[in-house]
Amino acid sequence: MRENNTPRSFGTTVYLRDGEDVNRALRKFKNKVEDSGKLKDLQKKEFYEKPTTTRKRKASAAKARWQKKLKDQQLPKKFY
Repeated sequence: MRENNTPRSFGTTVYLRDGEDVNRALRKFKNKVEDSGKLKDLQKKEFYEKPTTTRKRKASAAKARWQKKLKDQQLPKKFY
């Protein structure tokens, strides 16, 4: 125990209060893991991705962002 009587923990932790439902704690834990981005990072590192594939994926994402930006800047079509 540390000075303020809280156990020392590593990583993502959720503490239960007296009478709190376990399902609610699991939901809180899931949200914390989702917000931290660790799960996406693990999924990304699960398989090796060749550098050319990485470049192509990033280039296509940039192209899609650019197309979306251009589409947002276009004037609306005339309805007549």
